[in-house]
Amino acid sequence: MGSPYERPNPQWLEPMKHNTLLTVTSLLSILLVSLHVTDDIVRGISRPDASNLAVIVIFVVWLFGTLALTERRSGYVIMLLGGLIALLMPVLHMRGARYPTIAASDGGFFFVWTLIACGAIGMLSALLSARALWLSFRRR
Repeated sequence: MGSPYERPNPQWLEPMKHNTLLTVTSLLSILLVSLHVTDDIVRGISRPDASNLAVIVIFVVWLFGTLALTERRSGYVIMLLGGLIALLMPVLHMRGARYPTIAASDGGFFFVWTLIACGAIGMLSALLSARALWLSFRRR
């Protein structure tokens, strides 16, 4: 066993990979928002009609920005907008008149949990993408 006074493992000193973290948080945001939108449709909050096809387009653009435009300004902008969408999801729902009833209903735990998780991960994703966008302008 080593002494506690030995030099730390050099891997611990490596800088955090912010772009990897941004990609992961953006993908988590996409997953959580898609689960929440599905829950909204199942509960009757959103109508189950053809207008939901627009949501598919939004998710495709968000996924494309996250996976195909990584480390590009356009990708950072798309991930920033996606993070803001995820962040605004709980704000919009929790201000609604039906929120207390839905939260107390069957499956209310999942509904509220996805809102809280969407907000937290969305905020982190928005902050990371804003930081990456800022750094891309500073490097120029």
